[in-house]
Amino acid sequence: MAEQSRRPAGISPLAGKPAPKELLVDMARLERDYETLKPDMADPNQLVSFGTSGHRGSPLTGSFTDAHVAAITQAICDYRRGQHIAGPLYIGKDTHGASLFAQRTAIEVLAANDVETILQRDDGVTPTPVISRAILVHNRDRRGQRADGIVVTPSHNPPEDGGFKYNPPNGGPADTDVTDWIQARANELLKKGNADVKRVPLGGAMRGATTHQEDFMLPYVKDLANVLDMDVIRAAGLKLGVDPLGGAGQPYWEVINSVYGLDIVVANPTIDPTFSFMTVDHDGKIRMDPSSPYAMARLLELKDSYRLAFANDPDADRHGIVTPSAGLMNPNHYLAVAIRYLLTHRAGWHADAAVGKTLVTSSLIDRVADRAGRRLYEVPVGFKWFVSGLLDGSCCFGGEESAGASFLRHDGTVWSTDKDGLILVLLAAEITARTGRDPGEHYRELAAELGASCYTRIDAPATPEMKSRLKKLSPDAVSASTLAGEPILQKLTKAPGNGAPIGGLKVVAGSGWFAARPSGTENIYKLYAESFRDQAHLDAIVAEAQEIVSHALQSP
Repeated sequence: MAEQSRRPAGISPLAGKPAPKELLVDMARLERDYETLKPDMADPNQLVSFGTSGHRGSPLTGSFTDAHVAAITQAICDYRRGQHIAGPLYIGKDTHGASLFAQRTAIEVLAANDVETILQRDDGVTPTPVISRAILVHNRDRRGQRADGIVVTPSHNPPEDGGFKYNPPNGGPADTDVTDWIQARANELLKKGNADVKRVPLGGAMRGATTHQEDFMLPYVKDLANVLDMDVIRAAGLKLGVDPLGGAGQPYWEVINSVYGLDIVVANPTIDPTFSFMTVDHDGKIRMDPSSPYAMARLLELKDSYRLAFANDPDADRHGIVTPSAGLMNPNHYLAVAIRYLLTHRAGWHADAAVGKTLVTSSLIDRVADRAGRRLYEVPVGFKWFVSGLLDGSCCFGGEESAGASFLRHDGTVWSTDKDGLILVLLAAEITARTGRDPGEHYRELAAELGASCYTRIDAPATPEMKSRLKKLSPDAVSASTLAGEPILQKLTKAPGNGAPIGGLKVVAGSGWFAARPSGTENIYKLYAESFRDQAHLDAIVAEAQEIVSHALQSP
C-alpha cells in the first residue's frame, strides 16, 4: 500500500530538517498569554469547543487560556454532581508547555469543588492510556464511587497548543451528549466572567485533603503482562529503539526495561516543552506526529541500528513503527498486521468479538477480518465509537488510520477504552520476537495474500456552507453510478457497524472507495481514498470523488 503525503503539493523546504530557532515557541509569552488573555465571547474561535478529542486551542490565539480551563473544569465538576459520580478523578498531563499551566488551573478548581483528585507524584507526566486504565481498574466490579478522569493534552499538535479532554467512568473519550453539556456549561460560565467558578490557590489545593499524589507508572507497567507477552519479548533478546518524541511516555521506558529485563534504548530522552529537538513536519510546523516521515526523520536515520524502532506522540496514544525492512510503516499497514497477528495469538478472546475500524481506515482490514471469520465493526471517525465494545469485550480491537488503537487483555477483558500507543509499539516487538519477522516483513506477506493497495488523504477547499451541507448529505445526493470505471456498490452517510451518521459521505466500488468529511477547524474537507489496483486507479478515484462531492453539494 503506497501512501501519498497528506497534502497534494506544497511540502515545506524545512520538512524533515531540524527545527530552526525562529520556529520555537516563546515559553514566557505562552505562559503570559495563558494567564492574562480573556476570551472574546463574540469570536466563535475563542469559545469552548469540544471536538473528537476535547477542547483544543492555543494561548497565543486566546483560544486556550486559564479562563477556558477554569470554566471547563467547573463544568466537569457540575456534570459529575449531576451524574452522581462521587469517586476519584484521575488527572494527567503531557509535556506541552500549556499542559503544565492547565493542570495547575484544573487542580485549583477541583480542590475548591471538593473533588477527590489523583495525579502523578512529583509533578510528573502521564500518557492518555494510563489514565484510561486507572479509571477502569478503579471501577472494576464497583457500582458506587465511580472514578473518571481528565487528560491535559493537544496530542501531536504543535508546541504552542493546548488541549483538555474528559474521560467519564467508562474510561474512554466522552461522547457528544457529555461533551455538549460540558461545552454549553463552560461557555455559560465564561459569559459571566467565571463568577460562578469555585477556586482556591494552588498551594492550598495541593495540600488539601482531596488532592492525592500517586505513582501511575509502576501499576501500569506491571499490568502490561496481562495484555502483551512480555516473556517472549525478553527471551528473544531484541535490541529495540524508541523515540518518545519528548512526550509523556519517556519516563515509562526505564521502568519497562527494569520490570521485564528488556533492551529498549531511548534514542532521544529529551523533554523540552519547545520540542526544539524535532525535525519539521510536512507543512513547516513542529508537530510530534509518529506517523509522519518528516517528524520521524531522526529515528528513520537509526532504523538499521535496531531490530525494531518505534515512537509515540506526546500523550502516547498514537504509535509509529520503524523496521529495517520497511522504514516507517504506514499506520494502515501496521494495523492490518497487528490485527492478523492478534487474531491468531489470543486464545482467550471470544470468537464472536468483532474487529473495529473507522470507515476511513484501509479496507485491507476488512479482508483480514473476513479471512479470520471475524465480524467487522465499521464506525464513524472518533475513538469514542469503540468504547462500549472494548468495555464489554464485544470488540477485541479498535483502530484508526491516524495511528491510534487499543485491544483487549489476554483473557478477553478490557485493557483501555482510549487509544494506547505504548501497547501498540510493544506489540510490534512481540510480533517480531515470536515470529522472527518484523511487521514490515509481515505486511509484504499480507499484501501478497490479500492484495496491496494505494491509499491517500488530501485536503480540498470548502466554504462553511459547503461543509455544513457535506455533513448532512443523504445518499440520494450522489447521482453517479460508477467510480473510476466500476459500478458503485454502496453510498454511505451512516456507518455500517452502528448506523451512526458519519458526518460526510463514503462511496464504495469493487476495488476502491473514497470518503469525504468536513474539517471541524479549517475551511476544507478531508478526502480519503483507496485503490486495490494501482496508483493510476487511485488518481482516478480521487479526481472523480472531487467531482461527485462537488455535484452532490450543489444538488437541491
